[in-house]
Amino acid sequence: MDHDCLFCRIVAGEIPATIVHETETTLAFRDIDPKAAVHVLVIPKEHYADVVALAGDPAASADLLAAASSVAEGEGLTGDGFRVLFNTGRFAGQEVFHVHAHVLGGEPLGPMLALR
Repeated sequence: MDHDCLFCRIVAGEIPATIVHETETTLAFRDIDPKAAVHVLVIPKEHYADVVALAGDPAASADLLAAASSVAEGEGLTGDGFRVLFNTGRFAGQEVFHVHAHVLGGEPLGPMLALR
């Protein structure tokens, strides 16, 4: 655990979150500043800074993807579709440097990137 990491502190129960799914290795909770009707963050309980670091652990990567799929199913998103998004690095908009998947849906999401 990284005691300076917001998401590690959520995993430890030090900071409250609205948890929607939990496994032995993952935790999923509602984003406090949602960008869609449904916006859930899915994280590994173990600290990995970003998706590049997570890729070094195939089992943790698979667990995270399976949890994201379970969240989408549980939130009723599989019929009309949903988006799973990883921001990696500051240019991509990563704000918390503990890898996390955004599961977004519940409404039309529009284009992947803002028009220039």
